[in-house]
Amino acid sequence: MMKFISPAKLTELGILGMNRRNISFIGQYNPRRNYRLVDDKLLTKKAAIDNDIPVPQLYGIVERQQQINGLAAMLAGYDGFAIKPSQGSGGKGILVITGRKEDCFVKSSGVEISTEEIGRHITNTLAGLHSLGGRNDRAMIEALISFDPCLEGYSYEGIPDIRVIAFKGIPVMAMMRCATHSSDGKANLHQGAVGVGLNIATGRSVGAVQHGQLVEVHPDTGAIFSELQVPHWDNILDLAARCVEMTGLGYLGVDIVLDRNFGPMLLELNARPGLAIQVANQSGLRHRLAIALKIAEQTDDHDTKIALAKEHFGGQ
Repeated sequence: MMKFISPAKLTELGILGMNRRNISFIGQYNPRRNYRLVDDKLLTKKAAIDNDIPVPQLYGIVERQQQINGLAAMLAGYDGFAIKPSQGSGGKGILVITGRKEDCFVKSSGVEISTEEIGRHITNTLAGLHSLGGRNDRAMIEALISFDPCLEGYSYEGIPDIRVIAFKGIPVMAMMRCATHSSDGKANLHQGAVGVGLNIATGRSVGAVQHGQLVEVHPDTGAIFSELQVPHWDNILDLAARCVEMTGLGYLGVDIVLDRNFGPMLLELNARPGLAIQVANQSGLRHRLAIALKIAEQTDDHDTKIALAKEHFGGQ
């Protein structure tokens, strides 16, 4: 049975609720004119490239139904790739292909799929089936991430990603999202992925949760979460802070993946990041955001902001 926590206790813990997040942070610090840069992954990718922020290689874009007739030629030479809706959210509509078998492609789950089936998936994407608000969309075909082998075992049939909440250029909280069998290989906590809270100063695990309950090992691989140490940690914090500067959004969720060849790469941005990261860290956001605001009032220097974040938030 879930233990009841009183509103007073939630306040004491510094838990940020949805209403306060929407009004005091998203509404106050995220100008709506800048949302499109974040909500459209193609625009995000272009801006990232312009700002020397690493992103997965773009193989192609499907914008019109007529282009599907040339899909076989577009995919020729690629054994693995990911197809994503440009305006998708929550991992919806992402199709991951990891190989070929004769005339078919092989999904990350091992299921075989034909070129025609991929075409139908893209047709649904163009029609807005997976996009925010059901708007007509575009399909992006991207290179697969070859994720860092040091994270092997922490994710099942999917790539783990790292979510950093950054406020006014200051990283305030982070977690790694680990795919599981129950999440269908997707790093989505609502679907059953594991969220691992990460120490802002070091990138080490501070605890892990699945379905709101503390867990010690990955349910499918047996990997021990307390042993997790995310590499390239300083680069990850730097990338997250630079994304705030790039977008002009004060309150931002930055999703990062670790590629074995290229290191940290920006996966996508979120102007309305969820609040489950607090559960993964067993810590509230409100107190940290108040400290971050004071840091931002003291300095505009990028590196100083990150150093102060590590100093203030590293004692988890």
